Amino acid sequence: MPDYRLEQSCREKGYSRICGVDEAGRGPLAGPVYAAAVILPFEATIDGLDDSKKLSEAKREALFDEIREVAVSFAVASASVEEIEALNILKATMLAMERAVAALKPAADFALIDGNRTPAGLRIPGCAVVKGDARSMSVAAASVLAKVSRDRLLKEYHARYPQYGFDRHKGYGTKLHIERIRQYGPCEIHRPSFLTKIR
Repeated sequence: MPDYRLEQSCREKGYSRICGVDEAGRGPLAGPVYAAAVILPFEATIDGLDDSKKLSEAKREALFDEIREVAVSFAVASASVEEIEALNILKATMLAMERAVAALKPAADFALIDGNRTPAGLRIPGCAVVKGDARSMSVAAASVLAKVSRDRLLKEYHARYPQYGFDRHKGYGTKLHIERIRQYGPCEIHRPSFLTKIR
């Protein structure tokens, strides 16, 4: 389970507003990529908080509101399908993370970034943390905000494009989604570079 050991290590180095940062939606065939940044009060208790991928949708939804109530600061940002296509998914993900950190009010003074690299445009010091969403409470909180925010958007897309089943697969490359793309062709929220192997 995530804890505050990484945040404590940052505090011992003189930082006081440490944000966790995570993304959602790097792998899907459709929709933007999302990122969130969260500063939690040090050692705040949020029961059941974990890597969003390990949680049920109902649990993520409940934690979403609790995280927002407890957080010192939080922000959610995204990079569009057009930006994904222009930059590539990795650079677009980094851009979404940069935007989320930059939008924090009050601002963070250090960032714990889930993954193995830090965004080049980050305006504050930071470090990459592999499996950060399973290790850091702040990163786990960011993972929930990013995931829930993106999932809610894909449900809105379902109302516009009901034939693809976005409410069920959230844009990921499931058997159903691929079958619907073959049946109906792609729509404007699909990522063309992700569809090259679908005939």
